Amino acid sequence: MRAFDTVGLPALRALLSAHAAPIIGAEAMTGPAEALPGLDALADELAASGRGLIMVMGKGGVGKTTIAAALALGLIARGKTVHLSTTDPAAHLAGTLASEVPGLRVDRIDPKIETQRYIDRMMTAKSPGLNAQEQALMLEDLQSPCTEEVAVFHAFSRIVNEARSAFVVLDTAPTGHSLLLMDAAGAYHRQTLRDFEGHGSGRMTTPLMRLQDGAYTRIILVTLPEVTPVLQAAALQDDLRRASIEPYAWVINKSVVAAGTRDPLLQARLAGERKQMSRIAAGLPARSFIVPWRIHPPVGVVELSELVTDVTAQATQEQ
Repeated sequence: MRAFDTVGLPALRALLSAHAAPIIGAEAMTGPAEALPGLDALADELAASGRGLIMVMGKGGVGKTTIAAALALGLIARGKTVHLSTTDPAAHLAGTLASEVPGLRVDRIDPKIETQRYIDRMMTAKSPGLNAQEQALMLEDLQSPCTEEVAVFHAFSRIVNEARSAFVVLDTAPTGHSLLLMDAAGAYHRQTLRDFEGHGSGRMTTPLMRLQDGAYTRIILVTLPEVTPVLQAAALQDDLRRASIEPYAWVINKSVVAAGTRDPLLQARLAGERKQMSRIAAGLPARSFIVPWRIHPPVGVVELSELVTDVTAQATQEQ
């Protein structure tokens, strides 16, 4: 571990030296990090809406599953019922929670299961009027690679619609996979508008329209206070905005600045972390929240619940 991010030629060259000085100076040792609210404040804001879709997005490895699970538990603690799901093939939700929670339903969108379910539904609906050869041709056509994309989108659409009357927290796949899902939503939206043109399309609501509705869907972008994750989160935000989807907030995860440290190596890294936080504060998101680096991984209901608990209020109640 080095005291600087390994981004840029000077940083890469410094890896060849065992005694390289920090690449980023200590000019940014003060910044906005301490003023940022924690995840408990975000949970309070989300709970106030009463219902809706909460999509947690970001690149791989930034802690999306942890943040999604913690927000779901935060909503449960605030008297809500929650459906927590994931589109991530890795599907670490069950392992992150490590136990069942009353009022919380946890599942995942499994591409294989959804594809088979979609094929079965299509065969049941259309095969009765076909002969054996026509049924075989239809089944062969349904087993094409694009069927999985359609099936996953149908499952995603069902989850989006659930948020009309309850809270749904969706832990999405890493950025690339999520953008493909957004592309599918856009394609379906355009096709539906063409199909219903002149037939009362004003009364129709597509999944993309739900995602564009800031009162219905809240997009949470998760990042680490490092160069590459911040750049990728900013790029994802730009992609979403091109689709008229405005992110609700950013969550800066695993912040050493917020945790506080006396370790010399980590203190040397603080300047780089503050530089990224200053960039975020300069106007990237509408609002930002911060999660300190923790000694123990936030796995299990107790650890996750601590992320969405107001420590000050809790201490006052204990006194």
